[in-house]
Amino acid sequence: MRMRPTLSWTPTEDLRPGSTDPEPVAEALSAGGVLVLSGAGISTESGIPDYRGEGGSLRRHTPMTYQEFTASAQARRRYWARSHLGWRTFGRARPNAGHRAVTAFGRHGLLSGVITQNVDGLHQAAGSEDVVELHGSLDRVVCLSCGASDSRRDLARRLEEVNAGFEPVAARLNPDGDADLTDAQVGDFRVVPCAQCGGALKPDVVFFGETVPPRRVERCRELVDGATSLLVLGSSLTVMSGLRFVRQAAQAGKPVLIVNRDPTRGDRHAVTRLALPLGAALTALAARLDVPVDADEAP
Repeated sequence: MRMRPTLSWTPTEDLRPGSTDPEPVAEALSAGGVLVLSGAGISTESGIPDYRGEGGSLRRHTPMTYQEFTASAQARRRYWARSHLGWRTFGRARPNAGHRAVTAFGRHGLLSGVITQNVDGLHQAAGSEDVVELHGSLDRVVCLSCGASDSRRDLARRLEEVNAGFEPVAARLNPDGDADLTDAQVGDFRVVPCAQCGGALKPDVVFFGETVPPRRVERCRELVDGATSLLVLGSSLTVMSGLRFVRQAAQAGKPVLIVNRDPTRGDRHAVTRLALPLGAALTALAARLDVPVDADEAP
């Protein structure tokens, strides 16, 4: 039986309503030393859905868990069929105004760092440097047996070669790059092994039910320690992997500011939650602070 991960959060206390006043966020940015923590909501304007917002994928889709992926060859086959199809769209996604604004803030010396919970690489594509990918990246794959790493593009080429004609139409794309396919559409999709040892390959991302590598967590904790404030962008903070850094900042007396249209699990720790669309809000903040943001370039 497929177990659904515990991924939802229901407020158990009265939370302040979201604000439309950007002044607290503008003040934090103008002071500098801001650490950004981004979630799936910053990438929705790039065509990648989020998990929990209106129309979020968790309303209809149960993500693959680490336990299921490692225990079942059939589960891996289903995952790679769906992910291979999703990658064609996911890999073409481009940074949006929110990503470009974050890059501009960093270039202007207002940020101390960026931690992202996303696996899409869009912060880096927008030009941000030294981004900590808390949950890894879909750009890479790793062997579960020997630990060898390879690029996702190389894997995609190998999968194309052994699955010629695999062209199902997916109902939807999910935030982890997994496309919605029926078992019939998966059909007899073939999975390729590690080129080094023949072991099973896994995307170099942290699945639900898997732990973030301790060294990565420690690096994030160091960034929180060194920051003046924490700015959360587009994350519901439902799972502990991101919420722990909000709690750490709050306990250290550092202001936590959130930009998210919906309430989050971190609201009780925050100075404010700016309940506005991310791209427009961050672009307006950049203009307010006279920070030039790169224009969107045609693909």
